[in-house]
Amino acid sequence: MATLSFNEKDYHVDTEGFLCEFGQWDEDFVQGMAPGVEITSGLTDDHWNVIYFIHDSLKNHGRCPLVYETCRELGLSIDGLKKLFPAGYLRGACKLAGITYKEGYVGHTWLLKPAQEIDPVAVNKTYPVNVRGFLVDAGDWDEHFAVYKACEMNMPGPLTDDHWQVIYFLRDAYKKNQRVPNVYETCEAIGIDIKRLEKLFPDGYHRGAVKIAGLMVR
Repeated sequence: MATLSFNEKDYHVDTEGFLCEFGQWDEDFVQGMAPGVEITSGLTDDHWNVIYFIHDSLKNHGRCPLVYETCRELGLSIDGLKKLFPAGYLRGACKLAGITYKEGYVGHTWLLKPAQEIDPVAVNKTYPVNVRGFLVDAGDWDEHFAVYKACEMNMPGPLTDDHWQVIYFLRDAYKKNQRVPNVYETCEAIGIDIKRLEKLFPDGYHRGAVKIAGLMVR
């Protein structure tokens, strides 16, 4: 971990210069970091429009917008984005918006469950999956896997308490019985109907809930 100091404030950053704590973000961080991402002539309104769009999207919706979405929303061409952020979208615009490289496009809002309830995960940890994206060894599962898998599957927003209730039921039932409960058992145990389950896991029970829980029906 390193420190960026600017305007009598200290910001914790990782070895790549990405902000470690999303809550530390403010405009002084942007000003102090700008020269480090090849912006040396000052920040214009166009810079701030991009930065705030990314930051607010993450804060309000739990995900960092894709570069396509940002360009489309703000009417930017790829050349226009390059002129504003020559270091790149992730390593320039997203870095200034307070995104961390380690979280990538998941973002802190996805990780706040709250965050203190999620054990830190090693940067180099890997999760072997099969060709369909299911975790090979259920024992490798942790909450980080669930969060990242949900984001990878384009789930509509961060995992809520209702999501975790299903996920933990599946994990506990598997641990106890060494089998994945079927959809009827899950709905009955948790007290939800199929319409609610669909809203929670739009990719399906097996390809959504079970996969995110790090399990699979063999």
